[in-house]
Amino acid sequence: MSLNHLLKETTMYITADQITATTKANFDTARSLSTKTFAGFEKLVDLNLAATKALISESFGNVQAMLAAKDVQQVLALQTGLVAPAAEKAAAYGRHVYGIAVETSAEFTKAFESKAAEGQKAINQVIDNVAKNAPAGSESAVAVLKSALASSQSAIESAQSAAKQALAMAESNVTAVTEQALKAAATVGKKA
Repeated sequence: MSLNHLLKETTMYITADQITATTKANFDTARSLSTKTFAGFEKLVDLNLAATKALISESFGNVQAMLAAKDVQQVLALQTGLVAPAAEKAAAYGRHVYGIAVETSAEFTKAFESKAAEGQKAINQVIDNVAKNAPAGSESAVAVLKSALASSQSAIESAQSAAKQALAMAESNVTAVTEQALKAAATVGKKA
């Protein structure tokens, strides 16, 4: 039995009910992810509105303080004193944006992993059914299918592991850069 014939035969084991159930599950997943994406976008909009409101208020306060300064030394001191708080606020804003992005992407990762596991399980069931019902002499074709399936699963798991490691490394780098920027801003503020 050829591999093409065996693949055609596997489609006989997929029923209309399975197709309908899969379509419904995929629709539900898409709806859920769309809702979570919109929620993440909504959080970003809220964060940006709050940050803009605070920035406008602080800017007017800073301008008033500078206009009230008696001499150039006071203006320079006020400007220098604003560096560290501005850096801290920028870092806090960045952490909030990063947190929203991580939270939203975690939902996508969870959905992808769940769908991949469901798909893997369904494919394994089909392969098992084909193997049970395959005519004599088709063992090598079934073995090729099973081997290809195992290889693809291994590749998916490796990609998921690499993506998780890259995310952890990026998170660590963001934290380190933020800490360095805050230290530099604090140093500039102290020198003034």
